Amino acid sequence: MIEQLLDLALQQGADAAEVFQSRSHSRPVYFEANRLKQLESVESEGTSLRIWRNGQPGLAVAYGEIAPEDLVRRALSISQLNPQEPLDLQSPYPTANLDVGHPVSVEQLLSWGRESIEQIREHYPETLCTAAWECDHEEIHLANTAGLNCHYTDITLSSDLAVEWVRGDDFLSVSDGESQRDRLNPCQITEPILQRLAWATENVPCPSGRLPVLFTAKAADLLWGTIQAALNGKQALEQSSPWSSQLHQQVLSPLITLSQQPQRGPYSCPFDDEGTPTRPLTFIERGRLQLFYCDRRVGRLMGSGSTGNGFRPGLSSYPTPGLFNLIVEPGSGSLQELIAQLDQGLIVDEILGGGGGLSGDFSVNVALGYRVEKGQVLGRVKDTMVSGNVYTALREVVCLGGDARWNGSCYTPSIWVEGLSVTGQG
Repeated sequence: MIEQLLDLALQQGADAAEVFQSRSHSRPVYFEANRLKQLESVESEGTSLRIWRNGQPGLAVAYGEIAPEDLVRRALSISQLNPQEPLDLQSPYPTANLDVGHPVSVEQLLSWGRESIEQIREHYPETLCTAAWECDHEEIHLANTAGLNCHYTDITLSSDLAVEWVRGDDFLSVSDGESQRDRLNPCQITEPILQRLAWATENVPCPSGRLPVLFTAKAADLLWGTIQAALNGKQALEQSSPWSSQLHQQVLSPLITLSQQPQRGPYSCPFDDEGTPTRPLTFIERGRLQLFYCDRRVGRLMGSGSTGNGFRPGLSSYPTPGLFNLIVEPGSGSLQELIAQLDQGLIVDEILGGGGGLSGDFSVNVALGYRVEKGQVLGRVKDTMVSGNVYTALREVVCLGGDARWNGSCYTPSIWVEGLSVTGQG
């Protein structure tokens, strides 16, 4: 079908064409109120055709069954509405199509789910657990009229567990999850949850003022989302990134090194959504800005070329710069060891609200946080807000933990920053 679409596009007057096809099959297992709720099997298939005629690009999408003539006609019609742009297709290159991961049976997902709930209720029988365990199979196929034809399949396992604990008028919700390649370990999820439930036995007031804040690996996404936006070559090109003119300069703490590793962890990506090969990249080394990530268009305009980071937000979207498998190089020490070094401060484990955006300014409610004094967790804090600026905070890093974990496609450890504005009831 892909070859048919390419041939038909050329026959109908296109100068060049590209077909991007995505298939996915997901088998989630859901638990609610400590019991199995439902089993699902979800399949989807979509095809995106991008053509150029007289230098004008056009894009059309079909889901499920494809009518090739209709798809080509729509893409050609849309191209008439767009301005001209340089034609830039990825040429063929020697590659081995990548197939990674192994499927896991529904029975195994059920077993892991039940085991995780049993481990929680063994210690806290009054809690209610909600969980989702999933095996996701994705296949990507991309071909173009320049002769490129490549594909890969990727199987990823993921789990999420949320525990609700009601004590009189007090409601507590603690959640965690993990993503892995071949096997999930219920203990990897339940042990952090049990620790946080133990810390939350007592509610304590939180002082206001400028305090050291320890973001757990789970909460550190608040910081890294802003940094990913600042590293976007499109933002740098438009002079929107605060780092647009700071290449090779010190922008963050020397403790921070950020890189992209295409073959590491539960997600793999041998090429981006334009067919450009992905490769290991270092964006920030010891706090010094080394590189912006780009798709083919942005890389051409910046004069640096594509870094293999052209991704589609959806099938109906044109490729745009995007990140995957962002690695925050961890430091040393467990979360407990970091806490033991904290004389006074706040642990942030979950937040309500979004991050700081490109400006870096944020003010968020702490959904789950704990007060620390003299290296000991005193208890859970409520009605607390944390505010500050991401860039400033990441220039004032005390240390990074050695407890890095995957949050989606970002691998991050806990991070202790010198001081943020904390507003609490104390």
